[in-house]
Amino acid sequence: METEKQYVSKGSHKVKLSPPSLYNVIMLNDDFTPMDFVVWALETYFDKTKDEATALMLEVHHGKKSVVGTYSYDIAITKCYKVIAEARKKGYPFKVVVDKK
Repeated sequence: METEKQYVSKGSHKVKLSPPSLYNVIMLNDDFTPMDFVVWALETYFDKTKDEATALMLEVHHGKKSVVGTYSYDIAITKCYKVIAEARKKGYPFKVVVDKK
């Protein structure tokens, strides 16, 4: 997909705007976090359907990690922190990382 650049006029100068960089949110498998929690997190924070969340959870479980979404940095890091905070509240060592695409 080709990115579209926009131009904004600032006084007598045109400023070129580029789309923001994208970041992958990656869930990592562990032996302690219940599969139900992973499915719940995918439905709650990543707007996945039950079937999509279950398929991604199994991908994380069998492949040890999976990209669960791609977002601008602010959105990616916020989703990551929310999932980790909820996991810690429940006592799970679940890990979610953000990596530049």
